[in-house]
Amino acid sequence: MLISSYQLAIDYLYQNLPMFQRIGAVAYKADLFNTIKLCNALGNPQNKFKSIHIAGTNGKGSSSHMLAAILQTAGYKTGLYTSPHLKEFTERIRINGIEIDQASVVDFVLRIKPTIEEIKPSFFEITVAMAFEYFAQQQVDVAVIEVGLGGRLDSTNVIIPMVSLITNISWDHQDLLGDTLPKIAFEKAGIIKQSVPAIISERNALVDNVFSEKSLITNSSIQFATDDWEVSQLTDSYSVFHKGKTEEYVLDLKGAYQRNNLAGVLATVEVLQSKGFHIEASHVRQALKNVTNLTGLKGRWQLLGAKPTIICDTGHNEGGVKEVVAQLGKQDFHKLFIVWGSVKDKDITTILSLLPKEAYYFFCEAKIPRAMNAGELFRQAATHQLKGEVVPDVNGAIRQAKRMSGENDLIFIGGSTFVVAEIDGL
Repeated sequence: MLISSYQLAIDYLYQNLPMFQRIGAVAYKADLFNTIKLCNALGNPQNKFKSIHIAGTNGKGSSSHMLAAILQTAGYKTGLYTSPHLKEFTERIRINGIEIDQASVVDFVLRIKPTIEEIKPSFFEITVAMAFEYFAQQQVDVAVIEVGLGGRLDSTNVIIPMVSLITNISWDHQDLLGDTLPKIAFEKAGIIKQSVPAIISERNALVDNVFSEKSLITNSSIQFATDDWEVSQLTDSYSVFHKGKTEEYVLDLKGAYQRNNLAGVLATVEVLQSKGFHIEASHVRQALKNVTNLTGLKGRWQLLGAKPTIICDTGHNEGGVKEVVAQLGKQDFHKLFIVWGSVKDKDITTILSLLPKEAYYFFCEAKIPRAMNAGELFRQAATHQLKGEVVPDVNGAIRQAKRMSGENDLIFIGGSTFVVAEIDGL
């Protein structure tokens, strides 16, 4: 295949590399062999820049973007690697909020193509290698690296970061990470490296010992952030008590669940300061007000319209859905309409049981092989007393919700990252 354009380069990657987001577990490579081989072929770019590594079930994306915004505001050239992308592949790799240029993607694919055809890596392994090389080429001061899935065997886990942050442990990907929370925590704890400080955003009595034991094995200092950073939500801001002082922070990332991420982010900043990063309190306050503009983050309790209010959120596992439902309960509306889709390789029984029964649902399906058939989703939802109708196309479902709603109603769109990704105009 002659690769002469960005679109052809992306088509080549999609067609030749297994992609977890599209096809599920068969694309997951449970080792670091391919990533190590790719990095060796590229001269080990992951060793040429400073990094921060972030894992967790929920909150790792928001925390990554908050930290990147803070570092940018403090004047550091900051790389940011996250996944999956919502609209365009280039969203995964950014420097100071600017996505990797298409020419760099084409150049990388052309150079690495022989290696791709030799070792047959996954889509994710290639994107990680691309990010590392781009950050090294562009000589970033620091890169914030978000784990894709798990931690211990995730492709990003070839870096030796300055600090490791683990945000939250909840049920997700049990088929790959384990069928108990301690097993899942063990996989996340795999990013804790020898003598590298570890921050745990939230305490969880079921798994705290997993992290403590890993820190002993690796001789790493460990801090459970909420022990030292007491976060309280005010009307439109957060009050944080730390070392005898209280600071107030306004976040442009909405959703009450951000309170769970803030302590971990602030604790990580303190570690960076101890390592010589010049980050002032004013940098932190300013950055947290402007995360979306600074980094381009989308899909986290994002307001899309008014009269009726339209909100989307990518929360899709048990912990994320609990937070979404709690946030919905705090909204003021007359009627609630929910556009909902899921993937077929997850047991959604618990998630369906959490959803509000007073809402009217439009069951849809994203245009990916992993998507659960909207009719099957409707059937399963009915067993949980959820009422609604099937409108398979995501945007068709949104249009139908708009037709049926009044200006005092609320339309929520979610259930899957891939449903949110297909929203027109996002």
